[in-house]
Amino acid sequence: MTEIDGIEWRVSPGLTPYDEALATMEARAEAVLAGEARELIWLLEHPPIYTAGTSASSGDLIDARFPVVATGRGGKYTYHGPGQRIVYLVLDLGKRGRDVRCFVHGVEGWVIAALAELGVTAFRAEGRVGIWTRDGGAEAKIGAIGVRVRRWITLHGLAVNVAPDLSHFNGIVPCGLPDFAVTSLADLGRDDRLATFDDALALSAPAFLRSLSCPA
Repeated sequence: MTEIDGIEWRVSPGLTPYDEALATMEARAEAVLAGEARELIWLLEHPPIYTAGTSASSGDLIDARFPVVATGRGGKYTYHGPGQRIVYLVLDLGKRGRDVRCFVHGVEGWVIAALAELGVTAFRAEGRVGIWTRDGGAEAKIGAIGVRVRRWITLHGLAVNVAPDLSHFNGIVPCGLPDFAVTSLADLGRDDRLATFDDALALSAPAFLRSLSCPA
């Protein structure tokens, strides 16, 4: 267990069941709100699961080959599984500018900066959620963002495809975007060790945290 700028930086080995992670995150958010715990950046992996955000459409669930769980984050359907780095963010925006749009923009920028450390050019795409790159010349999604903010405490966070089984995405329309593929660091021929990506996230984290207090 370490920290970055006073925030607990936790990396959980193995696979953490989704329901257990959700309960832990919710409890931590309550503790942060009450001033009883530090903020948390939590890196983990889940067993294969599909999660449905608050704007999920039933037509985007093609093949429920894995458990399907409705969750309180924003967004549509997404897949989580081994080889994908999940990052849950329990941060207090009450002391970081109280700007949800700034927060989401900052999370996107953080992932883009971390991927750049690994030689991957990633970008935002107007009108499309998530983090995008090019795979064989075509735009493909490499990272998903789905957050919730409750009483200015953030929950949920982001997922980046490091080396998951990309065929597992075939059971859904990822994020409701049927015309775009998903990709991963492994698929792009980059270093696909979770620890390497974690190091890139840690290196980029201080700038991300500074970015959350957007100017008015």
